[in-house]
Amino acid sequence: MSQVEVAPPVVRADQDVAPSRTQMNLVFSTVMLGMLLAALDQTIVSTALPTIVGDLGGAGHMSWVVTAYMLAETVATVLAGKFGDLFGRKRVFQVAVIVFIVGSFFCGLATDMHTLIAARAVQGIGGGALTVTATALIGEAIPLRERGRYQGALGAVFGVTTVIGPLLGGLFTDHLSWRWAFYVNVPIAIVVVVMAASTIPGLRGTSRPRIDYLGVLFVGLGATGLTLATAWGGTEYPWGSTTIVGLFVGSVVALAIFVLVELRAEEPILPMRLFRNPVFAMASVLSFIVGFAMLGSITFLPTFLQYVGGASATVSGVRTLPMVLGLLLTAVASGNVVGKTGRYREFPIVGSALMALGLYLLSRMDQFTSIWLESLYMFVLGAGIGLIMQILTLIVQNTADFRDLGSATSGVTFFRTLGSSFGASVMGTIYANQLDDKLPAALLSARVPPSSVATPQGVQALPDAARAPIVTAYAEALHHMFLFAIPVAIVGFVLALFLPQVKLRGTAAETARAPGGGFAMPEGSDSDTQVETVIGRILRNEAGQAGEQILARSGSALDAAGAWGLMQVHVLGAVYGSAVAQSDIERRIGIPPGVLTSFFDGLAAAGYLRRAGGRLSLTDAGIDQAQAISNAWRDWLLDRLSDWLPAHPASMEDSQRVDAALERIVNRVIREEQDDRAALEPAGSHAK
Repeated sequence: MSQVEVAPPVVRADQDVAPSRTQMNLVFSTVMLGMLLAALDQTIVSTALPTIVGDLGGAGHMSWVVTAYMLAETVATVLAGKFGDLFGRKRVFQVAVIVFIVGSFFCGLATDMHTLIAARAVQGIGGGALTVTATALIGEAIPLRERGRYQGALGAVFGVTTVIGPLLGGLFTDHLSWRWAFYVNVPIAIVVVVMAASTIPGLRGTSRPRIDYLGVLFVGLGATGLTLATAWGGTEYPWGSTTIVGLFVGSVVALAIFVLVELRAEEPILPMRLFRNPVFAMASVLSFIVGFAMLGSITFLPTFLQYVGGASATVSGVRTLPMVLGLLLTAVASGNVVGKTGRYREFPIVGSALMALGLYLLSRMDQFTSIWLESLYMFVLGAGIGLIMQILTLIVQNTADFRDLGSATSGVTFFRTLGSSFGASVMGTIYANQLDDKLPAALLSARVPPSSVATPQGVQALPDAARAPIVTAYAEALHHMFLFAIPVAIVGFVLALFLPQVKLRGTAAETARAPGGGFAMPEGSDSDTQVETVIGRILRNEAGQAGEQILARSGSALDAAGAWGLMQVHVLGAVYGSAVAQSDIERRIGIPPGVLTSFFDGLAAAGYLRRAGGRLSLTDAGIDQAQAISNAWRDWLLDRLSDWLPAHPASMEDSQRVDAALERIVNRVIREEQDDRAALEPAGSHAK
């Protein structure tokens, strides 16, 4: 990679004051509430679905209450990052919350299934934008060194909220109404909008990305068409009908056009060159399978527990917790093992095998299965999912080129979300078809009307003799649903056998052990952000040593305090264009005016600064010292990023991209390091 001269750090005027710990915590609290809303609504409806279907009808559309949200979230996730670059993260975040409020409000008001599904799609748009923008805001508002801690906490919020969704949905359904599973979002979202207005800095977008609208359009059409075909096939229309065949053909055509568009797009949402890498291709398929199994199971397990097991909505949420526990334990454990050993290949193999076993065990459950056995079966499935989910992101981050680092990371998330929507749709279709086959005979045997078994409460209220055939019909329908999902997990097992073991990059072990990493939270497609996060972990691990190492490496004649003062003038000079007012530096670090006068006079006497009244500027000697320190920072980072950056870029454009990104990151690192040192160095220290 060619060496380029690093320009003076560029700092926008609205960023010239370092955020305090209180400000960072306020930003995080706002972002966390937004993430809570988006994550919660992926799963909160699962325990409420049986009651919703009984109230609104349309059992054949049951899975679409989940699928509509996931599909809309998939598209919004792709667009939100680009819109944030264009219009600013704060504005996109606020608009996303408002869209989410509107969707939630109309979900609660829905009087038929079609209205509910449409409102869920609106919710999904808001939720997808919230998730990606929340991650970006952490990267924008939190210093690099602190970013890993805050992102880890955000990941934990995302994961825990996702998995406790069914429990909360059950509580609302039993004690208020299923509508409150949606209404509860409205007051929280209003609080988020108000907090965002006052706590999140109003940073403007600094880049003008080319948005791949055609790519979004055709992948959305293809995914929606396939989901509709699998959802309607055998229920609304015969599999061989013109409608279903037309949907399949139209979807294939749309996806083929999507591939052609991506091959020609300047900034594709999913670069086709990624699929030349067998690791990414396999990880994408495995991610799809994880999403398929996880959300499909979370969606329909409460249905089984309520109709067949006789549990209330709340209790059905509690009884799915073993699956969650298995997922969390194995996700955290696998991350720690990978961090210590660097070995990861075994986890997807064992995980996919456990997923297949767990789905088989779930398919054997009936009304006579004990709670302990049900818990064990769900734990096995959750353990399998947890062994795979986190590892996939880690693998692609360690094999993608620098220019594709963000796209590859977000691509894995994209396929997992797509798999989630397909899992809910396909498993819902199988369930509906099986129920249509088995329930009429059961109703005839029980001699009860269909309306009496529309809800779990209705089924459990029947006399024992009448209830037995109805419960058996529901159990067999769900039995077939889980049985048909087993081949999907087996495909994952076979693919995992061919997954190569690659050497982890320098800080990948720390990434594997990062708090919240096991929850595989959706991320944006910005390569710079990915590398900044890596650098943040480096800085955090080498906390107090970095500055001293860089100063010694630069060969500067200044001590630490003198270097800090010089770089303050250097950094702020980029903001104001020339000389810097001493009072601006003092205001920036929060000390009274005039305290640093003797300190800067010492630097001026040493020949590094010139003073004109209250304004400071660098002399030629000062410029040489500042440039030496900047270059030393760049070299230090290059050493630590040697296995993240391409030694031989494929083109001049790639080389320029890497150099430009590295320059931006160096500028931010220097500014933040100066902010940190401001609180540590004595104001009276002088240059040597």
